[in-house]
Amino acid sequence: MDDTQCLRQLAGAYDRLKTQLGRVIVGQQNVIDELLMALFARGHCLLVGVPGLAKTLMIRTLARALSLRFNRIQFTPDLMPSDITGTDIIQEDKQAGTRELRFVPGPLFANIILADEINRTPPKTQAALLEAMQEYQITVGGHRHPLEQPFYVLATQNPIEQEGTYPLPEAQLDRFMLNILVDYPDEETELEVIRRTTADAEPEVTPVLDGEEILSMQRLVRRIPVPDHVARYALQLVRATRPGDAASPQIVRDFVEWGAGPRAGQYLVLAAKARAAIQGRTHASLSDVREIAFPVLRHRVILNFNAEVEGIRPDDLIRRLLDMIPLPDEELTARGILPKVLGSSPAGSA
Repeated sequence: MDDTQCLRQLAGAYDRLKTQLGRVIVGQQNVIDELLMALFARGHCLLVGVPGLAKTLMIRTLARALSLRFNRIQFTPDLMPSDITGTDIIQEDKQAGTRELRFVPGPLFANIILADEINRTPPKTQAALLEAMQEYQITVGGHRHPLEQPFYVLATQNPIEQEGTYPLPEAQLDRFMLNILVDYPDEETELEVIRRTTADAEPEVTPVLDGEEILSMQRLVRRIPVPDHVARYALQLVRATRPGDAASPQIVRDFVEWGAGPRAGQYLVLAAKARAAIQGRTHASLSDVREIAFPVLRHRVILNFNAEVEGIRPDDLIRRLLDMIPLPDEELTARGILPKVLGSSPAGSA
């Protein structure tokens, strides 16, 4: 099977996943799209929204639609790192009269991890996720334990209650590919939610993909080419968020404390590739980068006190940058060489 056929297969799998999720989840189509883009791009997601918007249900339903191991971790103030990574215990062999250390895996040893209310646990436990998310392994007692792939962390966070919570450090926020905002549904959607959830019916969700198929599709997304002018546009957008950069606009210098790092550019391109793939297209475009800019950048742009006083949010700043940064002209776009077949991914990865 060539890459073009594989691409059609991926787009078909995306449609089947949305169908299965639609049996349980009403609306929230943008959120579902972003979750699936991150899945196929091998990234992790942070879902931010007030209680009752089906964040946990959405993740649990996605896990049911995939033939993967799923664990939910409820983050609390007394949760310790060993509670999620696992620990060494002393095991006695009574026949041989010996004792040895045996590793007991924690809930991180699964394919899909729901880190529920991640900001309710102390930083040392939050940090226990860092190695798992970046290196796909954990280290306990000096021994490394690899995690089975695919490995997908989906964390939820409530933006309202801040008392007794621990904001995620910027280093850990940067490990999340997308910061997805889950907003209130519209009136008709909310009415349908009430109808479904108050009826005596349990929707059945059928698994669509297994681990090997997901890994194959993740490799396919990495092989989707990105024209040079698209990659350069993504780079311009990221560099424009840095107040110390000579090309940054005045609004960034006035309201931004720290801009996005290089990982933002990597994730912009990867997410653009995934968006093209789920739509069955053979290359990423400028519109892909622009559409995915908000969830990729909103948690990587740290605003200063002046922005807080003026009521400026990260999304407001990103929207201004998208309006200010000129798109490549039609001649440049027309001259962009788009490979007829899917190319190979560049060296290095996010």
